[in-house]
Amino acid sequence: MRWDEIDNLPCSIARSLSVVGDRWTLLVLRESFLGVRRFEEFQQRLGMARHRLSDRLNRLVEHEVLRKVPYQDKPPRHEYRLTEKGLDLYPVILGLVRWGDRWMDQGRGPPVVYRHQTCGQMTRPGQNCSHCGAELKAREVTPMAGPGLDRHPALKQTLARAPGRAGGAKKAAS
Repeated sequence: MRWDEIDNLPCSIARSLSVVGDRWTLLVLRESFLGVRRFEEFQQRLGMARHRLSDRLNRLVEHEVLRKVPYQDKPPRHEYRLTEKGLDLYPVILGLVRWGDRWMDQGRGPPVVYRHQTCGQMTRPGQNCSHCGAELKAREVTPMAGPGLDRHPALKQTLARAPGRAGGAKKAAS
């Protein structure tokens, strides 16, 4: 079976992977959850080739994970914002974060830590707050620099502007 036919399998994992199943797409989603919306900022943060980034963004728009929203007329410019369907991927992203923090931290600790805004406590990445037990939603979690975030000034700057931060974006999507 060819990769571009995987969405025809009678398997929810395979169909999901047909949309979000490559590393660049997952990194685009990570940046979206950190409040990145514009093509140039995605490209700067990820170091992706323009054609590859354009392909991933268009695929996410086509599958209604992101939506294109104009922010400038001349020349035409768009932002990419998470949809409800995209926001539903937050537990998937947090699951990958949790696995990476446990198995791939190289002894430095997590690069990003999370505060659950609803209860005000730090939480481990997952589906529910490790302090109060409430479901973690993208708009209710503040990502912050963790002990493993050394030598990454660009990510520190993004986290300083991340949704939920004073002076940062107010929402992960709107």
